[in-house]
Amino acid sequence: MSNLPSSVSYLLQEYEQSKALFEQQPAIRQRFLESQARQIADALVNQATQLQFSLPDRVKLANNQEAPIPAAQREQKVGGFGVSFFRQEKREAVLHHLRDLEQSADTGIAASATLLRYAAARYMVFDLLPAGRTVHYKADGDELIPSIPTGDDAPESAITQSTDAIAEDGSKDAGRGELQTPFVPAARKFFLPQWVAFDDKGKLLAGSDKEGEAYIHSLQRYAEVLHRASGLAPYIVACDEYQRKRYGILGQLINQGRAMANFMTRQIIHEIKERAKNNSLNRGLSLSLPYFNDQSLELVNLNFEVIPAGRIMFVPAFVVRSAREEQAKVAQDTRLNASTRQHLMGQLKALEAAFSK
Repeated sequence: MSNLPSSVSYLLQEYEQSKALFEQQPAIRQRFLESQARQIADALVNQATQLQFSLPDRVKLANNQEAPIPAAQREQKVGGFGVSFFRQEKREAVLHHLRDLEQSADTGIAASATLLRYAAARYMVFDLLPAGRTVHYKADGDELIPSIPTGDDAPESAITQSTDAIAEDGSKDAGRGELQTPFVPAARKFFLPQWVAFDDKGKLLAGSDKEGEAYIHSLQRYAEVLHRASGLAPYIVACDEYQRKRYGILGQLINQGRAMANFMTRQIIHEIKERAKNNSLNRGLSLSLPYFNDQSLELVNLNFEVIPAGRIMFVPAFVVRSAREEQAKVAQDTRLNASTRQHLMGQLKALEAAFSK
């Protein structure tokens, strides 16, 4: 541990202390804390209007002494009738409530909040999310987050879990689902083969583009749950399982997000050419070119005008000129990191090439 950066070493120490405190509790108390932690996790991940949970009647402290919790303090509530939260406000209210409990002068209440925070974060990382495969990615150029899968394509059957439905509001306890047929080799290279929409050639593997978009959304939700867990208990990032899942999901999300943007760009190019054949682009043309921002982890549109509104005959050179002008702007855009800028430049170059003679 002495070789770790001080910040990482501190988080690891805090993680191990919280874990040790939890494991000190009797088994029946651990199960009680876990049941209450699931309610806290659900409030942070989903859209519940209120949160109700209970503290145990007593907890064992780090010095092995038992600390009782007054009956009047055991029932806890955040929100309720007549209280309306936006999603971000609700999460902040839950975190603020837990922080207040953890800072209580009553050692039993403070320790209970520490235990619930640990149990909820652990549940979100270990149980709420599908385990995924062990994968390895390589970087695309100078990108900070590797996103190109490497390794063998050994046949493997996938076991789905009820937690695979994390993209939907509401979640169930983790469990094994039905045995599925093996995924195609291109999908098996990724962390979660069930959510691979495109292969390495950009071919759509999902049943439709809408289904592919749903896969991207599921990956985003997975990454969001990890983010919520680290917001609840920052030291959870020192956990090996957290790092394994974060590595696996980020590489796949960025890879598939870029593939989706490329797919959508090809559709835009095809539509422009079809409309040009039908002479339906002589009254102006504006484009929303999709790209994947690997900082915000979402598909974003670059909006720009190709032909101003009016009676101007469409000429492919207009698209080429606009694409080149946007490339010059993107090259100087400091709001984008290097890998996002490189990806967006590729989108614009594909648009330019499609209409160059």
